[in-house]
Amino acid sequence: MLFCAPCAYTSGMISQYERLAAFIIRLAETPTDADAYNPFGAGGNPYNALRRANLHRYLSLFLETPPAVALIGEAPGYRGMRLSGVPFASRRLLLEGVPALGHLGVARGYQDVPEPTWEKINAEPSATIFWNALAELGVLPLVWSAFPFHPHQAGKPHTNRAPRPAERRLGAPLLKELLTLFQPKQIIAVGNVAHRSLRELGYACPKVRHPSHGGKHDFVAGLRLHLQP
Repeated sequence: MLFCAPCAYTSGMISQYERLAAFIIRLAETPTDADAYNPFGAGGNPYNALRRANLHRYLSLFLETPPAVALIGEAPGYRGMRLSGVPFASRRLLLEGVPALGHLGVARGYQDVPEPTWEKINAEPSATIFWNALAELGVLPLVWSAFPFHPHQAGKPHTNRAPRPAERRLGAPLLKELLTLFQPKQIIAVGNVAHRSLRELGYACPKVRHPSHGGKHDFVAGLRLHLQP
């Protein structure tokens, strides 16, 4: 068993923790094509276990305090969740945290993942922009992806690519399960891929621009427009 619930929780809360543990096991056991990597996979890479633990710590927050908003993106990048195990979080953010939101950081129990051949990849510009923007708004959302594994160019793991339709379909049950578990009050798609996946799952939700490539202003403006008071 990968995780166990603290005995101090009520039986109802333990049930929620068990559902979360089962979700992460299913995530770890989901196979991908050769040009996509499951950073939580239960295979022989020992760093996957660190990523599972980081993800469990992050998602556990929302069992105690249900999220007001969920932001759903496209797929992890090779500088972000592929390494850290936490959505939209580089290794630097994982260690330093986002103090304004009380999010991440070694003081909160997150662990670095210095995977060989990846250990010099510390920061991801879009992740920094993403969390700086959310800190300005004072919002700590549940974050996930339409395809929660790292899609890359064939034979080039240090690259990113858009997930294929079949990969979006692979990620759809996991996305649905996560949203069912946490029941966010509001769901916002970050970009077209996420918006398409959410619509196909039956969620009518607004869309904002991704914050990378000069999109911070539009990202923040979109959140200000769509966030419920």
